Amino acid sequence: MKVIIQRDSTVKEIKGSHTVEKVLKMLNIIPETVVVVKGGSLVTLDTKIEEDEEIEIIHVVSGG
Repeated sequence: MKVIIQRDSTVKEIKGSHTVEKVLKMLNIIPETVVVVKGGSLVTLDTKIEEDEEIEIIHVVSGG
């Protein structure tokens, strides 16, 4: 699968099918700090991503 990390504009290729949660763990990304988008829609941690699909990881910024 193709993983686009918006924070630093990197692209990672990951072999196989995995849940979003597993992909984030593989990339050492804390799930609470990002939102994950597939095909223009937000997806949950238990969503399975197939090897031929693409997801985008967007880091959440908050402030006050």
